[in-house]
Amino acid sequence: MDMFPPHPGEVLRDYLPADMQVTEAAQKLGVSRVTLSRVLNGHAAISAEMALRLEAALGTRASMWVGMQSDYDLWQARQKPQPKVGRLAA
Repeated sequence: MDMFPPHPGEVLRDYLPADMQVTEAAQKLGVSRVTLSRVLNGHAAISAEMALRLEAALGTRASMWVGMQSDYDLWQARQKPQPKVGRLAA
């Protein structure tokens, strides 16, 4: 069984203060509660814009969040049947 990368929203949960409510975190990030909740629950991707907000709010690198999202998206895509694709170069 392949190890799958976590959705970055799961990782984000560990970065938020334990006593901080989603509403407060969303306000500090300048996004709606629904937007942040969807990310935290794995129902929405972390966009480049969100990654920049997290960089500013948490002192992390935006590229870390975008990279995690990309790894997650690629893993998800690889779980689906792939079309037969011909090589473009010899």
